Amino acid sequence: MNTAFSRVDTQTIHSTALHDNPLGDPVVRSLPVYLPPGYDDDPQRRYPTLYLLSSHGSTGPSLLNWSAWSENIQQQIDRLIASCALAPVIVVLPDMWTRFGSSQFINSAGIGRYEDYLINEIIPFVDATYRTLPDRDHRGVLGRSSGGYGAIVQAMRNPQTFGAVACHSGDLYWEYTCIPHLSKMHQQLEKFGGLDAFIADIPTLRPKGGTFWELIMTVCWAAAFGGNPDAPHGFDLPVDPLTGALNAEVWAQWLTHDPVRMIEQAAYAEALRQMRAIVIDVGAYDEYQLQVGARVMHNKLDALGITHVYDEFLDGHRGTRYRFDTSLPLLAEALT
Repeated sequence: MNTAFSRVDTQTIHSTALHDNPLGDPVVRSLPVYLPPGYDDDPQRRYPTLYLLSSHGSTGPSLLNWSAWSENIQQQIDRLIASCALAPVIVVLPDMWTRFGSSQFINSAGIGRYEDYLINEIIPFVDATYRTLPDRDHRGVLGRSSGGYGAIVQAMRNPQTFGAVACHSGDLYWEYTCIPHLSKMHQQLEKFGGLDAFIADIPTLRPKGGTFWELIMTVCWAAAFGGNPDAPHGFDLPVDPLTGALNAEVWAQWLTHDPVRMIEQAAYAEALRQMRAIVIDVGAYDEYQLQVGARVMHNKLDALGITHVYDEFLDGHRGTRYRFDTSLPLLAEALT
């Protein structure tokens, strides 16, 4: 083996947390783990670990795919380490895919127990299998878009597990993020024959155009944030499917999951205060107006005196994986 190069170990996990998940999604999952160059040279050396959460419509293993005019995640990390911008680090790429395109990385009656899967199964498995530094001061979480949302929420909910976080273009301030989608949800459900038909037909619907992607995102949010075990699909719709009007009670339930509201609770603010590094960035021209939520979060962190790195870059929402060039070194340095 040439230890001058990195390697990706792909493990298989049979999840207990995902057993009987309401969507019938697989309980056996692959788990790619990036091991840095030199990992096999020194059997005594241990490494900090970063958990990279993927965006909606993607999953951890797909970050390793070939990418046109760009790098996959292994190539990106290799370049950063080779240039000495990034200290050697283990990077874990969890598969959190669901029929709705994501899990939003939380437990919900409508999708399943994906937070339990991450915290109680994946992390202990990685620490038992690889030479990690197995404590929160050497473990971080990051992601982009829905993965950025998952990263900041996991840091707020599990400060005993994570000691650093990076949220790239995360779903924040849902009046702007979600309401534009919700205003069209009733119309889109009608187009696809209603919620039951849409859920049943997701794999076979063709073409999967813009309307499909808007609706699958909204249904994913509904299942994650509007969980109700007594509802037919385990979640309540945020709108009346006939009139299209917003359901105020369900919408209020959604807002309890919005990080800009979560931080108003002392426990969540204190969790972020414990982070060794917080990175928040967003495109100044984000198509979903996520820069507004990032600014709100930035201002609230400032008001609480919580140290963080904040940046707005001159780009939109898509194709911004290159921003990991900023967060990976910052998190690794804080955790080393």
